[in-house]
Amino acid sequence: MHDLKDKVVLVTGAARRVGAAIVRRVHGEGAKVVLHYRGAEKEAAALEAELNAIRKDSVRRVKADLLAHAAPELLVRSAIEKFGRLDVLVNNASSFFPTALGEIEEKGWEDLIGANVKAPLLLSQAAAPELAKTNGSIINIVDIHADRPLKGYVVYTIAKAGLAALTRSLAMELAPAVRVNGVSPGAIAWPEDGQFPDDVRKHIIEDTLLKRLGEFDDIARAVCFLAVDAPYVTGQIIAVDGGRSINI
Repeated sequence: MHDLKDKVVLVTGAARRVGAAIVRRVHGEGAKVVLHYRGAEKEAAALEAELNAIRKDSVRRVKADLLAHAAPELLVRSAIEKFGRLDVLVNNASSFFPTALGEIEEKGWEDLIGANVKAPLLLSQAAAPELAKTNGSIINIVDIHADRPLKGYVVYTIAKAGLAALTRSLAMELAPAVRVNGVSPGAIAWPEDGQFPDDVRKHIIEDTLLKRLGEFDDIARAVCFLAVDAPYVTGQIIAVDGGRSINI
């Protein structure tokens, strides 16, 4: 796969933030896109309209709860019915919230493990036969905290570590027809619910070698690299974190 022209990319959690940046980047490289979202109806519709105005009928939005039983098949079927093929799956959708030890409940476990491990696994399983037909690839959005635990976020840390392991496991299971890799963001953007106070944010930035936040498009660029320019790369996770992972 030397470019994304007329290739079909399915991105989960694609209406906002990193997901939207990935959609814009792969679309700009010529791909047709299935844009998955769950609750961000307004943003998903606006992004679909924006990109279809650039290239008619090149984006289709699909609403689904990834933890619903029928969701994986629905998303893969949507890609095939609309565009006739599937070349790249980007498992970007995620849940992120604290679960302090002593306060962990079943609901939080199911949400975090479900969004970050179960959904990528089952969607990859559903997509694998179609990706094999196109010698396609799967790209999982992991996290620096898969390797560096985040205090107070026990279940999230476990979930992202599971996604990292899933990335390597799927690379073995789906070879040689399908490549599977990951992108591991560091300090790209802050949560919108104010989870980190200013002093913590300052400390995180100081831990990066580049002494600044990254941008959503930094992740999108890495996704495009793995999809297009890395035909001999599989089972790998690229850190896009300003050097923070070697400096903490």
